[in-house]
Amino acid sequence: MQSQPYRLLDESEYLTLEASSPVRHEYVAGEIFAMTGASIRHNIIAGNLYTALRTHLRGTPCRALMEGVKLYLKKERSYFYPDVMVTCESRLLELDAQMQIVDSPPLIIEVLSPSTEGIDRREKLRAYRTLPSLKEYALVSQDECKLELYRRRGDIAWDIITFEPGDAVEFASVELQMPIADVYFEAGVACSG
Repeated sequence: MQSQPYRLLDESEYLTLEASSPVRHEYVAGEIFAMTGASIRHNIIAGNLYTALRTHLRGTPCRALMEGVKLYLKKERSYFYPDVMVTCESRLLELDAQMQIVDSPPLIIEVLSPSTEGIDRREKLRAYRTLPSLKEYALVSQDECKLELYRRRGDIAWDIITFEPGDAVEFASVELQMPIADVYFEAGVACSG
């Protein structure tokens, strides 16, 4: 038996690999992790949030983006694929077909899955909070009508706000309020207050 030495990838190697890979990977300080597929419910919830944000942001310098766009965290030397995020980066006002990376979103949303919930709650929460631009990070359950929002307060403090049936979800970072039932529209999750 022959063993191979373990080797970390540098960022350019990761980006080259990712550009030709049929499977998406997240990159954390030299290591890559394959992304799993999402459930239909997960996809509907993310789509509802994306649609509400995209409609709300129309005509502003901000854009709502879905899970196929990479988020770069320079301080963490990492690339992630959030389910939904908003960016107001002026460089993205004129898009080209090659643009795939965002680095300063004010809002990131992850729809929780059994296989990724721990990572979303620990590693991604810690990493995302290092972004100076980030004002809110939302964790959305796909099994119950519940959205947890981490909202930046000042330079280092974060509040946790939980929205449940009957509540209006408020994304203060983009000045959007929406009934929580709209988040779960057609997703098969009971959301009446």
